[in-house]
Amino acid sequence: MSEPRSAVLFDFGGVLTTSLVGAFEELGRELAGDSGLLLRLLTHDEKSSALLVAHEKGLIGQGEFEDGFAARLRAHGADVAAEGLVRRMQAGLRPDPDTVALVAKLRADGYRVGLLSNSLGDDCYAGFDLPALFDAVTISGEIGVRKPSRRAYAIACERLGVAPEQTVMVDDLEQNITSAARIGIAGIVHRDAATTAAELDRLLGESGRV
Repeated sequence: MSEPRSAVLFDFGGVLTTSLVGAFEELGRELAGDSGLLLRLLTHDEKSSALLVAHEKGLIGQGEFEDGFAARLRAHGADVAAEGLVRRMQAGLRPDPDTVALVAKLRADGYRVGLLSNSLGDDCYAGFDLPALFDAVTISGEIGVRKPSRRAYAIACERLGVAPEQTVMVDDLEQNITSAARIGIAGIVHRDAATTAAELDRLLGESGRV
């Protein structure tokens, strides 16, 4: 029999908040009339992707990321200043009270709950008291590795005091769930709090606890 799951790791953007994809699409429409522009650059443009990876690993600061990414956006037709770009990228994000409440309920029910987040900008967690919400907090820019690196998941589990086989990861990106599974972490691709709660109920094996 497999070891029971007793801990949950949550992503931040798009899980504890409204959709990060939606926020990027909104800014793309505002800047260039192209909702897919930011996501295309960050995932398929080599220079933009390298900037994001370096920033999320803590190798470059917010200012250097903004300078570089603004230049890539301008090269693709978007008239944008570097200063304040990260703030504009995050302007469409709002806390998701239902997922925040789910985190609190899991802790109240006795589960270990942690955050594993790829950081973006100096103030991306403003308005969230992370130490009060979670038993352990793991931020990519502080540990020097980012999802989907297996090391990022391993560090998050170590900080939470649990084995990967005891853990469930909740993330809005399927590739991050796939990577977590490689070290034994079960996963849920988050779409909304109610669906995630139902999936957690199944994976944790405690009917009615979530």
